Amino acid sequence: MGWYRNLSRRDFLKTAATAAVASGTISCGGARIPWRFLSANEARCLAVLCDQLIPPDGDPGADWARVVNYIDIQLCGPYRHLRGDYRDGIAALEQTSRQKWSQFFAQLSDEQQFEMLVALEKGEVPNELWKKPHAQAFFEMVLSHTIEGYYGDPRHGGNRDHASWKMVGLPYPPVRGRQHHDLKDS
Repeated sequence: MGWYRNLSRRDFLKTAATAAVASGTISCGGARIPWRFLSANEARCLAVLCDQLIPPDGDPGADWARVVNYIDIQLCGPYRHLRGDYRDGIAALEQTSRQKWSQFFAQLSDEQQFEMLVALEKGEVPNELWKKPHAQAFFEMVLSHTIEGYYGDPRHGGNRDHASWKMVGLPYPPVRGRQHHDLKDS
């Protein structure tokens, strides 16, 4: 028999709570740490980049719609194989920004950020900073994932409050099987 069989429920819960705090899954305020894979600085840079791709106008932009949350969740699941590309691409973006303007990407003006994205899309950035992924590949990957996170189902972590669906006039899709169930009740 293991030592754990002698623990009372209260002692077990204390031990479990201590382990959760020690592992960093719960912050001092009791809230979860917001990022699963990305660092806070990477998430900030990516949020600004995504908001340049789908900016707020009369409707919410990518940042408000939690696109970075979507990408972060996917990097811990189906896009796990792209973790290195995101980490290296964000680092190269920051280095390129500091080299050209002596500021981090998130600190640049909207015009400078847009200029940087045009250069990424065209591959017109310092090649020595963009070995893997290449600038154009990074741009296309982030653009694709931004679109997914913005227009996809909110259950995957993006499209907060169905923002994009409301923008294009789509009602929230019914739960599969719901109409069939409703028909039986009538």
